[in-house]
Amino acid sequence: MVNRRSSTKDTIVDAAILLFNIKGFDGTSIRDIAKKAKVNPANISYYFEGKQGLLEKCFIQFFEAYIEFIEEEVNLLKNDRPDYCMKRAVYKILAFQSKNHHLSRFVWREVSIDSQIVREITSSYLMKERYLYKKLIEAIVPDHYLESNIGYLIIQLRSLMTMPFLNSQYLREVWNLFPQENYFVEKYYEKIDEWIETNIINQPRKINIPI
Repeated sequence: MVNRRSSTKDTIVDAAILLFNIKGFDGTSIRDIAKKAKVNPANISYYFEGKQGLLEKCFIQFFEAYIEFIEEEVNLLKNDRPDYCMKRAVYKILAFQSKNHHLSRFVWREVSIDSQIVREITSSYLMKERYLYKKLIEAIVPDHYLESNIGYLIIQLRSLMTMPFLNSQYLREVWNLFPQENYFVEKYYEKIDEWIETNIINQPRKINIPI
């Protein structure tokens, strides 16, 4: 038996994600969402207390899954090779973002804007993300070299993983690549795997180059 309440809420969230991605949060009205979801606007107030509640729901839906993928692999560090754990976490996140490409693009775009909710997200989910990535990298390379470099490695890794979904239109229009396709995930993961091998597992030592 279908849970009608859950079905209605999910339909509203799906409509909001699509419209937020296309028109932006500020450019989307409650009436737009209700029309797209084919529900009464009052349902949105009832379930989410308005558009701000829907925004929070989108963030939570994305980051709860995102953090869980990394946390799963951190918890496996005692029983498996850390480089395998790192690579599995990366693949899971890429596949998740591909499957939820509208949500991913919207969330990463919103996180780039300074707002109260983004500051709250940063202080909770993104600080936890930083902690978990550090655990994975330190397990691979327990080396003093990483002490001053680990932050830069995490920033680079995150950039590699978020760029295709934040800039999906660029990939489509310029390179004819489609981040929502499994083929893209497989090929792009191969390149991130190469980056991990080069920059984390077989970490290069600094070479001073005259500028």
